[in-house]
Amino acid sequence: MHTKHALTFVTITVFLDTVGFGIIVPILPEFLVLIGNISLSEASALSGYLIFSYAVTNFLFAPLLGNLSDAHGRKPLLVLSLFVYGAAYLLSGFATALWMLFLGRLLTGITSATYAIANALIADVSTPENKAQNFGLMGVAFGLGFIVGPALGGIIGAWDLRAPFFIAAGLAFANTLYGLLFFRETLAPENRRPFDLKRASPWGSLSQLRKYPLLIGLIFAVFLNNIGHHIWPANWNFYTIEKFAWTPIDVGLSMAFVGVMSVAVQGGLLRIVIPKFGPVRCAYFGVSATIAAFVGVATAGSAWALYFWCGVSSLGGLAGPSINSILSNQVAADSQGELQGIMASVSSVAMIIGPLLLTQTFSYFTSASAPIYLPGSAFWVSAMLTALALIIFYQQIRRLPNPAGTA
Repeated sequence: MHTKHALTFVTITVFLDTVGFGIIVPILPEFLVLIGNISLSEASALSGYLIFSYAVTNFLFAPLLGNLSDAHGRKPLLVLSLFVYGAAYLLSGFATALWMLFLGRLLTGITSATYAIANALIADVSTPENKAQNFGLMGVAFGLGFIVGPALGGIIGAWDLRAPFFIAAGLAFANTLYGLLFFRETLAPENRRPFDLKRASPWGSLSQLRKYPLLIGLIFAVFLNNIGHHIWPANWNFYTIEKFAWTPIDVGLSMAFVGVMSVAVQGGLLRIVIPKFGPVRCAYFGVSATIAAFVGVATAGSAWALYFWCGVSSLGGLAGPSINSILSNQVAADSQGELQGIMASVSSVAMIIGPLLLTQTFSYFTSASAPIYLPGSAFWVSAMLTALALIIFYQQIRRLPNPAGTA
């Protein structure tokens, strides 16, 4: 029963976080154009720097918070992160200058331990056999959040561009209160370890990979895959507005569709295919579907084609839980938080590089100085990076002695 309550809480936490993030995406291009008095192409480049500021602070602080959760438990760090999330959204909602938006992003990055601690919490209460399915709950929560968040943001943003920020803040504060009142700690005292500042630094955290040499190549492939994946939050809204003249409502509804498909895959299909085919084959298939979707979106000539390839991209949701399960099965119970801190650091480095690379690519190939007009250029870059990741996945997973964690 304790396990069920823990999984329920963490699913709700990720759901509300995703609603808070998704509600902002449809209105962000127009909001940046308004606040900065700039063009759409310039706003795309600026959004890359906003994500960059978030990623740098996330890279520096996520391992610290992950290791603190290994020493003191998941609850205090999770609740603190949710509270500061709310404060950051509140600040952004009142923003009258770009520096206020950047400050909000920095605050969010500092306390963005939610996903890393959520994954560690799942590892606390899971067996090797059901880890992949339980990690899939994060995909369900993420998908549901992306059904509600973007649709709500597109509709409300059409009325008031600032309102989505205030709603996101309210959701974060409500979730903070929920965590304080109902969440029971999942990390048993015997599985805690003393806090070590050296291991908690971003570089110190990554250096712990030396204990698991077989995981280094696989995590590098995750890194490349993550860079490509950033095309969706960094460029989807700008790409569809530029190429198809979509409104915030159009962007929001398309992202809600992605959420519906994601829930169908990770809430239903994943629990069928992983037990049947195993996490390894599901990882290969998911990454392959992602590559196909990137190429399809880049060459799409209509809104219907975009929706089709969004459906294909949802099959990529099989990869994340499968790979997370494979990695988690290689480390001890008292190091799950550390592993998730490492993965959060890897994700943050990818977030430092990916959005800058992809937004600058889009900004250049939609500017007057570009040799050719190619609004889908960033999707081509993502496809190439993810194809390289697939090759490395195949080489590295074959070297693991028991990637599925079976007896």
